Amino acid sequence: MTKKFVSGIKDRDPVDSIFLVKDKIAAMAKNGKPYMNLRLMDKSGEIEAKVWDNVDELGAVFDKDDFIAVRGKATVYLGKMQLVVADLKRIPESAVELADFLPMTARDIAEMERELGTVVSSITDRHLRLLMEAFLGDAGFMAGYRIAPAAKGMHHVYLGGLLEHSLAVARLVDTIAPLYSPLNRDLLIAGALLHDIGKVREMAYLRSFDYTDEGKLIGHITIGVEMIQEKVSGIAGFPAETAILLKHMILSHHGQYEYGSPKRPKTIEATILNYLDDLDAKINGIRTHIGREPDSQSRWSSYHKLYDRYYFKDATDYSQDDLDADPDPVPVPKPVENTPKPVEREKKGFHNNPFEKLNNENLDLF
Repeated sequence: MTKKFVSGIKDRDPVDSIFLVKDKIAAMAKNGKPYMNLRLMDKSGEIEAKVWDNVDELGAVFDKDDFIAVRGKATVYLGKMQLVVADLKRIPESAVELADFLPMTARDIAEMERELGTVVSSITDRHLRLLMEAFLGDAGFMAGYRIAPAAKGMHHVYLGGLLEHSLAVARLVDTIAPLYSPLNRDLLIAGALLHDIGKVREMAYLRSFDYTDEGKLIGHITIGVEMIQEKVSGIAGFPAETAILLKHMILSHHGQYEYGSPKRPKTIEATILNYLDDLDAKINGIRTHIGREPDSQSRWSSYHKLYDRYYFKDATDYSQDDLDADPDPVPVPKPVENTPKPVEREKKGFHNNPFEKLNNENLDLF
């Protein structure tokens, strides 16, 4: 069977290929008939699939994270490609090439590991360098750090994504630090490389990307602080204040309580790490979203649910007509006399203004 990748599936294509089952959900149609909603994936992307017939029989054949051979037809429904499954069967792992099914960083992992070593060797603070060398010398940790994704769905969602993202934030540190001197560059570099280390235990990534029980119950921020404390405890004379400042950066790197940070940034270095982490994550997320539509002739991306907008895909060459064609115009309502002013709803999408919630608040300063 010739592998047909998700990215190559077109409307009305017959499909007879193997996919990895990311999600499997049993549901009931309005007429009371059961069906299955599947999310199938390979290294090129994901696609939704529907099983309308022989649901019980076919559902008993496989589970989530299994490989299945699917025979069906592609169709566009509500603007999205999906498969209507006619038949399927489970395929043993020994019969597939794993590299075909899990997305992988475009960077060479061995090259990134060499870059990591170079960055660590540039740290002049002896204790922080010893801390980083302790992580680099931990074979079990590095086996996960070099291959883990950085997230399940938001950014760097591919094998090697965690290391790629961490190195990118470290490079941003060396770009920004000279502009705001004096800064503790070594502390910032350590924070850049360690801020997401808890994801090696938070994420499950040997099949479809998901969260471990530890990840769901504790989360990567707390796990990361525990991992740092464990290494710090093994380094004689590690300064207590340096450990506190580093752990504060990990605890606050999401910036706000509502974004999952147990603490908000309260040092310059922690504030910089928060913004640089956010910057790299969002740029990667936007580029990945745009890259999912290689055959689209539109200069605008499809709607991004998380960021609540469309993206203009080529800002280097455009005319006013292109900008006027924004598919997401904001209607201007006609004023009506004696009508109460509508309550402004909270805007969806991403924003990162740490001061926007200060108005009319009794602040928790700590």
